[in-house]
Amino acid sequence: MTYLIADSGSTKTSWVYIDGDQRQEFETLGINPVRDSEEEIEKNLPLSLSKGEGMLPIDSGKVNTPLANREGAGVSLEIFFYGAGCIPPYSDVVKRVLERQFPQAEIHVESDLLGAAHALCGSEEGIACILGTGSNSCLYDGKCIVENVSPLGWILGDEGSGAVLGRLLVGNVLKSQFSPALCQAFEEETGLTRADIIDKVYRQPLPNRFLASLVPFLGRHREEAEIRSFLIDELRRFLHRNVAQYHRPDLPVSFVGGIAYSYADELREALRLEGMTLGRIIKRPIDGMVEYLTSFKH
Repeated sequence: MTYLIADSGSTKTSWVYIDGDQRQEFETLGINPVRDSEEEIEKNLPLSLSKGEGMLPIDSGKVNTPLANREGAGVSLEIFFYGAGCIPPYSDVVKRVLERQFPQAEIHVESDLLGAAHALCGSEEGIACILGTGSNSCLYDGKCIVENVSPLGWILGDEGSGAVLGRLLVGNVLKSQFSPALCQAFEEETGLTRADIIDKVYRQPLPNRFLASLVPFLGRHREEAEIRSFLIDELRRFLHRNVAQYHRPDLPVSFVGGIAYSYADELREALRLEGMTLGRIIKRPIDGMVEYLTSFKH
């Protein structure tokens, strides 16, 4: 069996192509069927990297092997696509595009949250969380998501996410809630004026990505007491407003995403203060997805 596994966010899609002992990784632009049209999704899926219809980039991108030829040789293809916004009815759009590009393949399109649960928990019961540009969480029974507290997006929710950390950071700087030295450091390191920030948040597209791009400032100053407290407080808010709502203190809580991985120490402290048990923290969910799917299939 040959597998093509994808972990797709709004900015990039990570792919792993597995054929026996051969494993090839590559990236395409991210898609989100809630945001993108069917035509845009078709442009950004893997055939955009190839030279002809029915081709996949393999062998470090140097060789293109026609899938039609591989099918003729008795090789079948199974595609697992986990993506942001891939919930009914939007997931149907992604499936249609993949079916046109790979008509002989067996195709599964699922949410990025189920992908995170597979990557983090495998076939065990647990609570799986995403902490990246956005945030999300679910109660997982070892096969399916059985409960999900809606993240509500970066304006109404998304506690602990990069976008919300960035929003709170600039709010504290502009309202002088941090020390004068820290506020000055922010201005000097980012080069942003008050007018710049207002323009990027209220007038420019994708303000959530702009706000998330400011999070590295927190990393550079994480040893300062006020920043450490700021990070722990917001991560505790994520746990209190989301994870605690599942009422399963007996289950470990596991995380994927850049925020969880980069601020693992602060996350561990937040979990301790909330009386919760840490499961796993992984940066790249695609690795856990591959492990789960290949072991499950065999």
